[in-house]
Amino acid sequence: MEFPDTRYEIHYGGRMVRCFTERPSSIDAMFRESVARQGERTAVILGEERISFAMLDRRVEAVSAGLVQAGLKRGDRIALLLGNGLEFVEMVLAAARAGLVAVPMNIRQRKPEIEFVLNQCAAAALVYDVEHEANLPAGEDVPALSHVFVVGNGAGRPYGTLRETDAAGIKFPEVSEEEVFCLLYTSGTTGKPKGAKLTHLGVIHSLLHFQHALGLGPSDVGVLAAPASHVTGLVAIILTMLRVGGATVIMPVFKARIFLDIAAREGMSYTLIVPAMYNLCLLDKDFASFDLSAWRVAGFGGAPMPKATIERLAEALPDLNLVNCYGSTETTSPATVLPFGAIRSHPVSVGRPVPCADIVVVGEDGREVAAGESGELLIAGPMVVPGYWDNEEADRTAFVGGYWISGDLGSKDADGFVHVFDRKKDMINRAGFKVYCIEVESVLAHHPAIVEAAVVGKPDPVLGERVHAFVYNENRPADAAEIRAWCGERLSDYKVPDTITFLDQPLPRNANGKILKNTLRDMLAG
Repeated sequence: MEFPDTRYEIHYGGRMVRCFTERPSSIDAMFRESVARQGERTAVILGEERISFAMLDRRVEAVSAGLVQAGLKRGDRIALLLGNGLEFVEMVLAAARAGLVAVPMNIRQRKPEIEFVLNQCAAAALVYDVEHEANLPAGEDVPALSHVFVVGNGAGRPYGTLRETDAAGIKFPEVSEEEVFCLLYTSGTTGKPKGAKLTHLGVIHSLLHFQHALGLGPSDVGVLAAPASHVTGLVAIILTMLRVGGATVIMPVFKARIFLDIAAREGMSYTLIVPAMYNLCLLDKDFASFDLSAWRVAGFGGAPMPKATIERLAEALPDLNLVNCYGSTETTSPATVLPFGAIRSHPVSVGRPVPCADIVVVGEDGREVAAGESGELLIAGPMVVPGYWDNEEADRTAFVGGYWISGDLGSKDADGFVHVFDRKKDMINRAGFKVYCIEVESVLAHHPAIVEAAVVGKPDPVLGERVHAFVYNENRPADAAEIRAWCGERLSDYKVPDTITFLDQPLPRNANGKILKNTLRDMLAG
């Protein structure tokens, strides 16, 4: 694929990074450019509703004006507890136009998690779907929150009133490209989420990377099957499709049969989902009956693609380009992209670095290793976030010399293809959702019947991994259902242990007292 010209520039207080020479100055500037080019072409599809670029722009203008009239100021954080829907798209764009910092939240979070995020970023406003009202913290527990808008019949100000705002006379700020566009919270090994600061500069570069690496344009139809609040849904689908002038079809919830039906009916040409979703589609007994002839780009990430899945997709859809896109929240999505056609010659590679990325593999001594040798991946570029929101300690441990320390072990061969072998951090990848064991272990440890607990990933052919807990409860009364219910009240549902092993003796430890998780994994495998 052909990419635009690049040059080195200094950003984020001293980072020298390679940037695209020509680029929109902000997310709002990008969207306005697309509106000017596409006008009445369809931008968003949800069920029978079709929203043109021009109509979406009018809605964004009104909502932005409503937020400003409500008293929200440039730089204020506005949390979005919204599922995949039109309101999410409108709010993300409206926040950008009003100079606010959007804070998309995972709708599977529970009250303690929501309260933590709202307080950590000192959110001034919240927009939520009424179905999540029961999980909202009390007003006195989130003192910075002064504006609450609700989609549906709930306790906040009706969201619909924002759409009715007269924008005449409202002057919106011009943000600089290094300003924060949104905060995406990602769990850390401490168990406390960290708010990665995605900037306008970083997101714009990711959109350009997707556009040119995948050859996307106005004729493309992308399906949003991942959560909109995840970096994949927000950046790889919603904003990328707005950038290229294509249409985004919104799926409120992923179901394989519904996904296939939408793909066939709407002529889907592009999506980016996790391997588990492809597996679920292939398991549908009627897979061959769906007309998927328009599907030409199938991106995946978050986990390795099983060889059997690659072969089955190639047989069923020979013209489909299966593309591995490796990245993270901290890299604003893609750091590498597998070139078209390379899935057969490099089935276990995550691809080559995108044009503005610099990926270095270093050993334990902090020195770059030779091509083909393994080490930890360090990633730099304009799309790498400048840091975390109000978290200097995390910044010190996660970044060095302008590079993000990925925690992934891998290599880069002489041809520039990157391989990821394992995760250095103790993390479970459940169908693309990242679960840090220590966070689940902390919740388990507070159960009155549990003496100690350890969590490991249990291999699963569909989801990749499931969450498995080993529990020592010293014959105190407790059962799996009770423990899972305890976790379900305190954790997102995908973090709740799928299965539990009750031990009649303490967890195995080494001489230094560290739990031997390899021993536990061996017990699970046996």
